[in-house]
Amino acid sequence: MSEQSTDRQALLDRAESFRRELRDFCENDFPESVKRKVADGQLLEAEDFRAQVKALGTRGWVAGHWPSEYGGCDWSPLERFVFEEESQLRGAPWLIPQAINYVAPVIIHFGDEAQKRRFLPPILSGEHWWTQGYSEPAAGSDLAALKTRAVRVGDKYIVNGQKLWTSNAHWADWMFALVRTGDGERKQEGISFLLIDMKTPGITVRPVITIDGHHHCNEVFLDNVEVPVENLVGAEGQGWSYGKFLLGEERLVVADTGMSKRHLLRLRDLFDSGQAWRSDNEADVRDQLDELELRLHGLRMICIEAALRGHPTPSEGSMIKIRATELQQAIAELAVEVIGPGAAAYDPERAMGPEGQSPVGPAASPGITCEYLHGRAKTIFGGSNEIQRNIISKAELGL
Repeated sequence: MSEQSTDRQALLDRAESFRRELRDFCENDFPESVKRKVADGQLLEAEDFRAQVKALGTRGWVAGHWPSEYGGCDWSPLERFVFEEESQLRGAPWLIPQAINYVAPVIIHFGDEAQKRRFLPPILSGEHWWTQGYSEPAAGSDLAALKTRAVRVGDKYIVNGQKLWTSNAHWADWMFALVRTGDGERKQEGISFLLIDMKTPGITVRPVITIDGHHHCNEVFLDNVEVPVENLVGAEGQGWSYGKFLLGEERLVVADTGMSKRHLLRLRDLFDSGQAWRSDNEADVRDQLDELELRLHGLRMICIEAALRGHPTPSEGSMIKIRATELQQAIAELAVEVIGPGAAAYDPERAMGPEGQSPVGPAASPGITCEYLHGRAKTIFGGSNEIQRNIISKAELGL
């Protein structure tokens, strides 16, 4: 066996051992109340995610992919993938990524020592929650068109503008934002990366109710908001590079293979337990389930191979984002077909709390419908799939 094959097998063996440890943790030490809500597809609230962070903190797993010097575990990319996959499969929710997976790696790689000492410990402890200030009314997939402007006046930036689709801003203590501090020949030039305290005067957060009837997103208005210059990460005008770095860190995480597998297992259980809406096309639905499982297997292999090499290339990252989100939507669409009339009786309030169940169809019907509706955005956020196809066509086909 070659040295390269030996190293590869050692990484796989280590990851498999970690997977067994994760399985034991999720089954025995993860909050049962949170797992029940996840299993029923109920909407999670801030205290559920705080309970998740607290439980993970007992093992030092809140941010295991961080370097150990900052409180992480030095996980390899494969171990990080295994953590995301196995914990989601076993009933843990998606660990809200804005702080742990997004802004923290930017601070670790590009921030100064004072910023690392100030911001990283409260993220690890769950004391500080973050939101991402990227999209704007006229700058979504074309993020470089953003207009929120920060003008330096002495030792402060004065920020004016609007951010949109700002997930969980109503919970957040801090926002990391891309703002325009200058203008260049290319619109990607002159963008900077600022850390903004959400308690600062001049910030207004208004809810945006999404198609599932719930409050996940917000619009954030910034009116003469004063931000200390010390809250600028890295160099002024280099925010576009830091934002691309952040999105690159996201690609293996966004695969959500554990969640997709859990949803497929739930679909099979609905059939096997007799809870599915019975119709003449059950055999066709089971064939679709088989096809979706094959697609998921292919996605997992792509992710594992990329993780074994370290990280996906930009084109692979775009491909993973496309394949993962379209697979998740296909699973959700099939689930709505399987519960039949239960989907038509959707009431957003029934997807929340201990009484969240449907008067029609399986008890989990509100959660299934909520997941379907909310999941329509998955092919848009994080860089729309149309943009991802453009990236692939330019990088790989020279178009």
